[in-house]
Amino acid sequence: MLETVQIPALSDNYVYLLHDADSGRTAVVDPPEAEPVVAELERRGWSLDWILNTHHHWDHVGANLALKRLTGCQVAGFRGDARRIPGIDRMLAGGDRFELGASVAQVLEVPGHTLGHIAYWFGEADLLCCGDTLFSLGCGRLFEGTAAQMWESLCKLRALPDATQVCCAHEYTLKNARFALTIEPDYPPLLERARQVEALRTQGLPTVPSLLGEEKITNPFLRADDPDLQARLHMRGSPAVAVFAELRRRRDRF
Repeated sequence: MLETVQIPALSDNYVYLLHDADSGRTAVVDPPEAEPVVAELERRGWSLDWILNTHHHWDHVGANLALKRLTGCQVAGFRGDARRIPGIDRMLAGGDRFELGASVAQVLEVPGHTLGHIAYWFGEADLLCCGDTLFSLGCGRLFEGTAAQMWESLCKLRALPDATQVCCAHEYTLKNARFALTIEPDYPPLLERARQVEALRTQGLPTVPSLLGEEKITNPFLRADDPDLQARLHMRGSPAVAVFAELRRRRDRF
């Protein structure tokens, strides 16, 4: 059993503690600051064994060295970006397996937001730690990669089971919903999801993790090959990557 604890950090980040109940081993995903992580570990009586980084941005690796110093944990990250992952100990690539006790993650290479972005998919736990590649109702900006790379990465994630929990790294869902409604203002599944998101945020509650099955239906960035969405953009029949690029361009200006 893989227990997941969501920890808010900075202004809109989410950090995830992953605790394998059988072995007692614990990992933290993308910690930008050490204090809330240490406080939650102490509250639960857990020791930290691993930091799992998805990419090199400071708001995902900022606490690596402090947590190593405080807990003696090790750092795992993408081997192709090792020079930008502080304190890296274990270098991973797509297709590798990462074992956290009895819980096993498949490492997926998902470039686009950065060139060295990876995700961790714990298949038996229906859990995806995807950093800034896929967001609830959105996706990451293209800081280093191309639209083609990001679309391919999103298709890779879209192929995972509907029951997968999408543990993304930011609380961006409300703005993403408002953007999506500019594309499909009368799409019933999106309207309902947007109402749910508004209600959660009004109460100060998180909107993630979301279910991948919901994302496949409502997230425009996963539907660039949907003829109905293409028609909304006056791009019916266009290559999906061109439709995705147009969506991303509009979101960047929203």
